Amino acid sequence: MDRDDEEIKGRAGRRHAALAAVAVLLMVVGAAGGVIWSERRSRGDSAKAQAPQARAASSAAGTESAGKGEEALEISLTLDAIARSGIKIAEVKSGAATAVLAVPATVTSNAYRDTKVNALVAGIVRDVSVELGAAVRRGEPLAVIVSSDLADAQMKYVSMRAMLEADHQKLERTQKLVALGSASRQELEEVTALHTGHETEVAAARQRLLLLGLSSDRLDRLQNAAQVVSEVTVPSPADGLVITRSVNPGQVVNSGQELFVVTDLGTVWVIGDLYERDFPRVRVGSQATVTVPSAPDGKTQGRVAYIDPRVDPATRTAKVRVEVSNRSGDLRLGMFVTVAFQTNATEHVTVVPPAAVQTIGDRSVVYVPADSDEGKFVERLVKLGARSGEFVQVLEGLKPGDKVVTEGSFFLRAEAAKTR
Repeated sequence: MDRDDEEIKGRAGRRHAALAAVAVLLMVVGAAGGVIWSERRSRGDSAKAQAPQARAASSAAGTESAGKGEEALEISLTLDAIARSGIKIAEVKSGAATAVLAVPATVTSNAYRDTKVNALVAGIVRDVSVELGAAVRRGEPLAVIVSSDLADAQMKYVSMRAMLEADHQKLERTQKLVALGSASRQELEEVTALHTGHETEVAAARQRLLLLGLSSDRLDRLQNAAQVVSEVTVPSPADGLVITRSVNPGQVVNSGQELFVVTDLGTVWVIGDLYERDFPRVRVGSQATVTVPSAPDGKTQGRVAYIDPRVDPATRTAKVRVEVSNRSGDLRLGMFVTVAFQTNATEHVTVVPPAAVQTIGDRSVVYVPADSDEGKFVERLVKLGARSGEFVQVLEGLKPGDKVVTEGSFFLRAEAAKTR
């Protein structure tokens, strides 16, 4: 009986061992299958990722080949057609490279045309007849000042004139008495000296009244105390705009105090900052282009009038001043603008006239005569640089000495479109 139990137990153990071996085998097979499936999946993903790149490369290659095909497009014309279209051929030149130096700047008034209007006499402002920003003409009244000093000066002038008139009569009597022998020459000399002194004092008093703002006509009419005035009108000294107004009615002003600033804005200054490294590239008299964001045409031309010999120790810049015409009034004081200077570089570059270049879409092309036939022209793709004066820089596609169509290129472009 015990032997039977042992056999049963042995069979059960062998069965459990076999099942464990099968389970281990299945796990090994599953792991191997997972690795193979993972490798296949990663290869599939890589292939999918590379497919768009291959398609893009193929597309780029096709585009490039298409571009090259258009670049080599030939246009054939008869000699008659060439003559009618006015085609002219010129040699590609090499010129000095130009660079544009742009700096920020601010519009200011022409300080040489700013006229300050000062009070010639102390007093109280009775009236101000112009507003800030008003356009005024020379001689137009700006303000009226009531002054007791002016009235005192006029009273003194009237008094001196009366004394001078009495001295003049005394001089005439003395001259008659000397002629009759009733007065000595010494008395005549004394009266003459007194009369001359009073004439000098009257002339000085008159001149002071002129400096205080009274006109010559008013002084000529000033005969007695009833004609004395205490008001003086402050006139505009020049044509222009009132850009500063420092007084209001009722304000007390002193002699010499600034009341207004009148300026002519026909020309203005554009002040920019020039860095030390750019000093050799800009000179007085250099042409400058001022870009104005708010102006209709956006740009205006000027010339460098002054470069400050002093360098700001904080910014390491010097002020550069460009004088610009402002007849249109587009440039306003305090406006921020950009000043561009055309500067010459030492290297030479390939240049062609702008008429030689035609634009097709986003490409620039020129037309060069074919070497094989006089009536054939080849369309060539070029890469352009900056424009300088009457020429445009060519970075790629042409070299100095090549022949290029300068006039009639538009006609060739139309013929090329038909050929395409």
